[in-house]
Amino acid sequence: MTVFRIAPAVTDAFPDTLIALITATGLRGREPWPHTAAAVQELQQQLADGTWQPADETDPRIDAWHTAYRSFGTNPRRIRPSVDALGRRLAKKGTLPRINPAVDSYNAVSVCHGLPAGAFDLDHVTGDVDIRYAHGTEEFTPLGEPDTIENPKPGEIIYADTTSVLTRHWNHRDAHRTRVTEDSAHVAFVLETLHATRDGHLLRTAAHELQGLLLPHADQTAVYFLSPAKPHPPANLQHASTTTPADQASGAAAPMRAR
Repeated sequence: MTVFRIAPAVTDAFPDTLIALITATGLRGREPWPHTAAAVQELQQQLADGTWQPADETDPRIDAWHTAYRSFGTNPRRIRPSVDALGRRLAKKGTLPRINPAVDSYNAVSVCHGLPAGAFDLDHVTGDVDIRYAHGTEEFTPLGEPDTIENPKPGEIIYADTTSVLTRHWNHRDAHRTRVTEDSAHVAFVLETLHATRDGHLLRTAAHELQGLLLPHADQTAVYFLSPAKPHPPANLQHASTTTPADQASGAAAPMRAR
């Protein structure tokens, strides 16, 4: 089983970090996901009606990530945190990009709660995943650019497995190798906050909302939270808040509430 870990140097620098790790096995990405489609449509309608706006850099949730990016030498107005870039796109175009049901699910939850999100196809991850500072020698192939190889700057925070970088600038962009497609059956999703004291309740709500969207289309899901006190999950992640479709006979996802 793939283990996700937060490096001590990262938790020392960001001691109020909380990361939700949601795993799904037996994911079925080629069937209709009506609850995800409804969640995306609801957000877009709220935006059109003027009853909700995605968080921008004036919001403390986004500003915290801008500050973190600057701390490791990244200009957050040129290379934006994923939730910031997604919210700006939604505010400008009025619609969320539609990729595939699993990606659409975490994008909707991310922008709804103003929290960065990402996902990895665990069948293409090698070894364990560390959230750590880059040495500068690692390689990264950006999503959608399979022939491109980049090297993160030393000191940049990355997600990395034993082969290469999975995410640059903490949560700016994911790698092509571990991208989630309609055929991904074993996926780990992440949601992140740098201020658990203030926003931990939002993260927990968002994690369980995402789990609810995944549940009707997976054999099993589980949720675990990584923090400085618990920088890696237990040996058997399935013991942590595990749910199967039989646990929810209706198969209905919990409704999302924009924050």
